[in-house]
Amino acid sequence: MEELLKEKLWFYIIHNNPDLMFTLQEDYSVLDYLNEKINGIKFLLDDMLSDGTPKYIIEEICLNVLTEDLKPSRFLYIRSLLSEEFEKSYAGFQESGILTYEIINLMESCKPIFETIGFTKENEEDPTLRNALIGQIADYLN
Repeated sequence: MEELLKEKLWFYIIHNNPDLMFTLQEDYSVLDYLNEKINGIKFLLDDMLSDGTPKYIIEEICLNVLTEDLKPSRFLYIRSLLSEEFEKSYAGFQESGILTYEIINLMESCKPIFETIGFTKENEEDPTLRNALIGQIADYLN
């Protein structure tokens, strides 16, 4: 079960937090990170296994806990803004095969905004955040 959870967590990171994926790969710390995360929920996993909780429920609960600090995804949010507000740039990046790279660069460019305004599930729809990020993306693209 632990190996399955590591695989699913890594899959989640690849698709929702590629910036973290690249950082972990550069530092050669993927396994350390995954092991640390799994160790953090080991008590929960062991309790559910000993209680006879069905495996699919264990998997869902554990993955929710494992990914809690990775949500909401700045990467997905920036990608969404880019595709909605800057369609030509988005399409150009996608055709060139550099979309992920450029979104990660945009995330870095937008970092001060995320840190100042914050980015949580509660303010994901905040027009102030959205407009500030759109302005920063426009600056980056020009």
